[in-house]
Amino acid sequence: MQFLDVSDDGPEERPVLTSAEATPIMDELDIEEDGRKETSVPQPGFSQADTALFYPPPPSPDPVSPLTHLGTLLPGHDAPRTGGCYRRLNPGFQGCQLLGTARETEREAHADQSILILHAKVAQKSYGNEKRFFCPPPCVFISGRGWRVMQDHLKAAGYGDSVYRVCGYMCLDSSTQSQVDTFKLVFDEQPNSRQMFACAKSLFISDQDKRKHFCLLLRLFLGNRHELGSFQSKMIKVISKPSQKRQSMKNADLCISSCSRVALFNRLRSQTVSTRYLSVDRGAFIASARQWTAFTITMVDDQRAEQAGFVLSEGFICYGCVVQLVCTESGVALPPMVIRKVNKQHAILDVDEPVSQLHKCAFQFRDNPHAYLCLSNDTIIQHQAPSSVRDPSRVILNDGSCWTIIGVEAVEFTFNQGLACIQTPVSPFPVITGLEVNGGGHVAMLEIHGENFSPHLKVWFGNSEAETMFKSPKSLLCVVPDVSVFSDSWLCLRRVITVPLSLIRLDGLIYRTTFSFTYTPELQPPPSVRGAVGGGKREGGMDRGQEDILLETIHQEFTRANFHLFMQSS
Repeated sequence: MQFLDVSDDGPEERPVLTSAEATPIMDELDIEEDGRKETSVPQPGFSQADTALFYPPPPSPDPVSPLTHLGTLLPGHDAPRTGGCYRRLNPGFQGCQLLGTARETEREAHADQSILILHAKVAQKSYGNEKRFFCPPPCVFISGRGWRVMQDHLKAAGYGDSVYRVCGYMCLDSSTQSQVDTFKLVFDEQPNSRQMFACAKSLFISDQDKRKHFCLLLRLFLGNRHELGSFQSKMIKVISKPSQKRQSMKNADLCISSCSRVALFNRLRSQTVSTRYLSVDRGAFIASARQWTAFTITMVDDQRAEQAGFVLSEGFICYGCVVQLVCTESGVALPPMVIRKVNKQHAILDVDEPVSQLHKCAFQFRDNPHAYLCLSNDTIIQHQAPSSVRDPSRVILNDGSCWTIIGVEAVEFTFNQGLACIQTPVSPFPVITGLEVNGGGHVAMLEIHGENFSPHLKVWFGNSEAETMFKSPKSLLCVVPDVSVFSDSWLCLRRVITVPLSLIRLDGLIYRTTFSFTYTPELQPPPSVRGAVGGGKREGGMDRGQEDILLETIHQEFTRANFHLFMQSS
């Protein structure tokens, strides 16, 4: 067996974009109350074929390809570059029943706890006494059945109600941060949802902080006493003000790329209190003053799209391109629109430069060139914009049609305490960034690259623990379990088997990851065929099946011996 690494006239206004009119690109998950069943329900008015045009199904593996690869179960944490878009699945769904012990109930085997941090990619620096609060404000979502299970454990232990209430604090990851610069998060339950939400509205970075990049630090507590853990955001770039110059490849981190996540907000007359964010509520697009939504912005090949539906393109988003905005949470999408640069309340039609962070832009509907995406109070409408009399290459916009675009990041932490009520913090949270296979066949070892590793972690392939060695805080080494652990009929069926990778702490805490490991068959006939060709049983010896079993046992023992020798010499 071989292993290879394979690692979004007069002005006239009319309401648009209700839940029935918006384009539902992705299927929604229908989750029963007990969380044990998930079915894919197509959106009304769209067939599976329509959905497949925008999100082509993954290619089926070659049944005889000698490929064993590494992949990700959730490809949304880093924006895909091949046409896929970010989509968050129920974190308790995949592989959770594989990692539960025999003593766990089915309810608690699905008791994952997830923490999602959404934040902007860039932040403007504040000068002097001014405070430029981060816009959009960093948000935290808490979801998963495990939070309720944890509360039930604490209730059964006789703790009061205040003990299991989750509270949090967010600040910049600087040791010089004072308590004044720390924002206390107040979590509210989301309507029509099973998750808690909070946002840090008054965070800023002053000019005394000379860093060019920083992270946000989230600390969660139960009842202000028991610390759940500390969680870091992704890196945020510090800028003084939005760049008005044409961006080049040297400043690629300031450009908006196709299939990346963005947020849009509108601020009337530059007043902070008037800020409204483009958001999605129960399938309808709204302008919200409290909560913002991350959208996957995708560049559409307009010429090919006319013939064969929506075709995604890679690269940087430029003005004049046809784009589509897809909600990363619900999958609801806006119709195709042309993104236009805005200058002094005018949309400029003859600009093709790359779109940059915090640029003001407008969205012209492709199928209705006079209509622009606009907000009116809390409603999203189409604004009929007239052309300029003096300059036909400009269109006159109203305040509600001018949007500010900014790239956003999402980082998710998912863990499972099982039946145990873990008393120690779940942090430092181990994060896997890459996988590397050494060897092949039955003598294969997997090196895991990442951060925050410790000697107290073990690697699990599905429900099978792998022999693990700690090399450094950024590297773990483990033996790849034999595929027979997951399927007794491997030699006969020769089918593809994919198992999730997880990290489990010695006290039983399970860290979910987005990575998986796939076993694929070798380019070799099954034992029954080889036995028939070779005459079956040799005279005075064993038959082919017994020889295969013996060879597999020898290979496994050889792998373990080499692994232990390596551990002793390290």
